[in-house]
Amino acid sequence: MQNNTKQFSGLWTVILGGSSGFGFATAEKLASHGMNVAVLYREMGASDKIVKQKLTDIATTNNVEIEAHNINALDETVRNNFISAFVAGKKNKVRLLLHSIARGNLKPLAGDDGGLLSVDDIQLTTYAMATSMLDWARDLLTAEVFCADARVIGLTSEGSHKYWDGYAAVSIAKASLESLNTYMAVELAPYGLKTNLIQAGVTATPSLKRIPESDRLIEGATQRNPFKRLTKPDDVANVIYLLCTDEAAWINGSVIHVDGGEHCR
Repeated sequence: MQNNTKQFSGLWTVILGGSSGFGFATAEKLASHGMNVAVLYREMGASDKIVKQKLTDIATTNNVEIEAHNINALDETVRNNFISAFVAGKKNKVRLLLHSIARGNLKPLAGDDGGLLSVDDIQLTTYAMATSMLDWARDLLTAEVFCADARVIGLTSEGSHKYWDGYAAVSIAKASLESLNTYMAVELAPYGLKTNLIQAGVTATPSLKRIPESDRLIEGATQRNPFKRLTKPDDVANVIYLLCTDEAAWINGSVIHVDGGEHCR
């Protein structure tokens, strides 16, 4: 790789859930500023090839390293194996851990049509979309790959405190994530980590389309938004970039609305 003298030259981000949506947009944004990227995701067959090619193109365009890992980031053994291989040459190099995993159960709590939400569903969703962020942060800390002024960023949603059809398990997970954000912000601060969450506005990502009656959410968000449009993945990626800058070093334990003011109504 040729010499790269951009803003984040020599630094890395680890993105959990980066094949589309917020994670992919963040990979593209940070790469444009010289940051190297390790992207973990789950895709099958042809979709995997498409993701890998897109990431290769981003790496070439921006003269950075991008590692594409089609693996299960929620499996402890997989996580340990990834970190063991990843640490080579990356001590004190990771600027950002982005938790963007969107994997959960979208079932009702009650009804007579079967397929109701179980306690196991809630536990699996909560680990995937909340508490796995802690496992990753602690293991990367142990591996000594975080730089002295590093960031951990997760993604929450308005559905953590409002009712959305079929969203109970994810809502519980996001509420847990918001509590975890507070405790990580305090207890990981001595290690130089700043932990924050982004509450994005309603965004037309593949994950949103799986939510029951997502069309209604999209229509309502568009009407409520002062700018009369949905949030875009790039809007969120831009703020994640800002949080990675030196100037954002005093932002810790916050939930940052990135929605054009949608939450005001």
